[in-house]
Amino acid sequence: MVCAMLGISDTPRPDHAQYLKHWLSVLKEDSKALWSAASLASKAVAYLESKQPVVDTPAPEMVPA
Repeated sequence: MVCAMLGISDTPRPDHAQYLKHWLSVLKEDSKALWSAASLASKAVAYLESKQPVVDTPAPEMVPA
């Protein structure tokens, strides 16, 4: 969702498998790692959203049919 919001390609890259393999090893070592990562990711998304320009969209009743 963040890629779409920022216009970043979500096309898989060769290093994605390595990235996922790393996370699997992290999760095997620390069962709380996922919750920590999710919390930090949520904060990162909120920060990135706050830096996006505000798009002024008309209220639905103002849009011609």
